[in-house]
Formats: sequence, structure tokens, C-alpha cells
Amino acid sequence: MLNLMNPFSLEGKRALVTGASKGLGYATAQQLKALGAEVIVSARGQADLEIAALELGAKAVAADVSTLEGVQKLKNVVGAVDILVINAGGPKAGGALSVTESDWDAGYQLTFLSAVRLVEAFLPAMREQSWGRIIAITSMTVTRPNPNLVVSNALRAAVTNYLRTLALEVAQENITVNTVAPGFFATERLNSLYNDSQMEAVKNSVPMNRIGDPLEFGAAVAFLASRGASYITGQSLEVNGGFGIR
Repeated sequence: MLNLMNPFSLEGKRALVTGASKGLGYATAQQLKALGAEVIVSARGQADLEIAALELGAKAVAADVSTLEGVQKLKNVVGAVDILVINAGGPKAGGALSVTESDWDAGYQLTFLSAVRLVEAFLPAMREQSWGRIIAITSMTVTRPNPNLVVSNALRAAVTNYLRTLALEVAQENITVNTVAPGFFATERLNSLYNDSQMEAVKNSVPMNRIGDPLEFGAAVAFLASRGASYITGQSLEVNGGFGIR
């Protein structure tokens, strides 16, 4: 039963956040930790990950989730978790007529198969205990394609529909499955895609007239992980400062 006195506490819950050494994954780990969860962070780069884990007071497990071996390593080291936050770096930029087949292959492993493999690794324990939260970080390009991000546009949409299908299959087991689609946030990824003049145009395109703070995004993910979000599943929450409503 929902604890109405503190519906957003994550005390006693164990969370794994992948792609958490920086950016939105790091901010999500911060917010989960703030709500009382035991947090495990993972990423490919050992050095950055260890720094992040030290700052967060979290356990670190370096693993490349774009490979089956990496996900298996993560499962073997981490064990069971209550909350799984699926996140990975963005695939290679490029338009529909410029990316290569190898770009598609690499993006498929990084963006789509990583989500499938992580679910297959960590869902069984959630089903055994009849409680769980699976949340994937996608992108607003799922509904508003960026012409220079075709691999991300297509594969994040695939992740969204894969998880919506999963949500239907586990809805009666007290396991919720959602995606969170970020807009423009102050991350290294955003800085790599736009120069200074373009960034000003990006800011002006947002009704709030600013770039988001990653902690604002992390708070939305933490909410979906909480007991207070127990009746929300199969949804894609856009966190974007109102972008697209004009």
C-alpha cells in the first residue's frame, strides 16, 4: 500500500543508473540518492565513473552496455535492483542519407539492444518481489525528429515502443515501465551539437527561454521511480520547458 505520509521516499530501494558518469544520468543518480535510494552508477569510462561515484557516494561498476558481455558483467556484479534507469550516450549524428550501415549497427547495439538486454537482466528479480521501476532516458526527437540525428530519432522511438509493450505485459505485477524524453539541457552532448550562436536560437525556441538544468530532469525521473508514481506506466514524459507547445 502507498505510504501517503511520504510517497516519494526511496528509502530501502536499490537503483542502478547506466550512463551515469556525467550529464543527465549523473543528475538522475543525484536525485535518486537525495530521495534515499542506494545508488549504483555505471558507465564505460572507468576514470570519470569513479569520480562521479565518489561525488555521489555511490557504488561504481564500469561496463559497456552496448555489448552483451558488458550487461552480463553488470548483472553479475550488481545483482538485483528495484529501480533500473536505462541511459546510454547518443549514437553518431548524421542525416538519413549520410549515415552508414556501420553507424546503424553501432547505434542499434548502443541505443536499442542495450535497453533490451538490461531489461532481460534485471526484470526477473523485480517480478519475483512484485515491485519494480524501469525508466529509460530517450529524447524529444522521438516525436520531433532532428534532421541531423536520424539514428537517434529512429532507435529511441523503437526503445519507447518496446518499453510500452513491456509495460502492458507487467502492469499487473506492480512494475511500472516509462520513458523520459529530455529537451534541451546543459550537458556536454548539447554543447557538441550546437555552436554559441545556434545555442542562443535553441534557448529562444523554448517557451521558458532557457536551457534546462540537468537536476530538473533528474527530479522527473526520480518521481517516476517513487511510490507516488505507482499508477503511471507505459508513458513517455517530455521534460522540455514547454518546447513544441507554441
